[in-house]
Amino acid sequence: MSRTVTVGLDGSRESLAAAEWAAREAVLRDVPLKLVNIWEADPFIQAPLLGRETEQHWAERIPRETADRLQRRHPEVEVVIEQIAGKPGTVLPELNKDSEVLVLGSRGLSGVAGFMVGSVGMATVAHSVRPVVLVRAGTQPEDEHAPASDGKATVETPYRPVVLGLDLRSPDDTVIEYAFDAAARRKAPLVVLHSWNLPPYFAYGLPPDPELNARLATGEAEELTKALRPWRQKFPDVEVVERSEPGKAADQLVEAARDASLVVVGRRHRRSGLGAHTGPVTHAVLHHATAPVAVVPHD
Repeated sequence: MSRTVTVGLDGSRESLAAAEWAAREAVLRDVPLKLVNIWEADPFIQAPLLGRETEQHWAERIPRETADRLQRRHPEVEVVIEQIAGKPGTVLPELNKDSEVLVLGSRGLSGVAGFMVGSVGMATVAHSVRPVVLVRAGTQPEDEHAPASDGKATVETPYRPVVLGLDLRSPDDTVIEYAFDAAARRKAPLVVLHSWNLPPYFAYGLPPDPELNARLATGEAEELTKALRPWRQKFPDVEVVERSEPGKAADQLVEAARDASLVVVGRRHRRSGLGAHTGPVTHAVLHHATAPVAVVPHD
């Protein structure tokens, strides 16, 4: 496998934000950065607002200018360009087989509506066999760091925590290791969030049982500690914060993302009659989390 961080670049605001994030990730991983420009027969399908700009401008100038800019900002990173004709939703998952991580952009929406992940992004996430990171438009380097003592945004402060959504019913080593490794590279705390459901008292017409709730909470917390014990030993320098809370996993992860540098979720390799899919929790986090989201496929 070629060790690169790969980013899909189409010249949009979201893809440029993804390229900036990917360059910082390449620095953390000490690997080359590959900018991939995929265009179909008519590149103006992807860029209808270019007006009189030529196909050559779209296919060559934008990737080259982006590469030059990233190289100036990160001179320690080797930046390469690859241009491919084809359909992005088909080509990107194939390219991701030869990279450590593939980075794509997602379009920001205002208010509480969340963020829109386009059809290409969702198809790539659903079919990739390697991790995919979605970065929303407008993401800035300082967003990954805690504010300074005076409240100002800066890249000089420590990284915000990495958040891992962990399903104790099927904890997967690939997802857990990705999150621990991401936290270690950033020298950031790792917040591991496990969500669980209280008994459905309403279904039986019974009042809540605080004592039972407390026993369940203790049991879930103990299971989380047990699952993380070998990973604490493998990554002794990573500060781990365990959070075992009743409620909806998607809501809790979206809330935790507000103070995170990265959110890590898993996606099981499986297909339904309608094709590959991401799962409801991952789907919700992709559309609503404000931080970059890493989707790690697993068996």
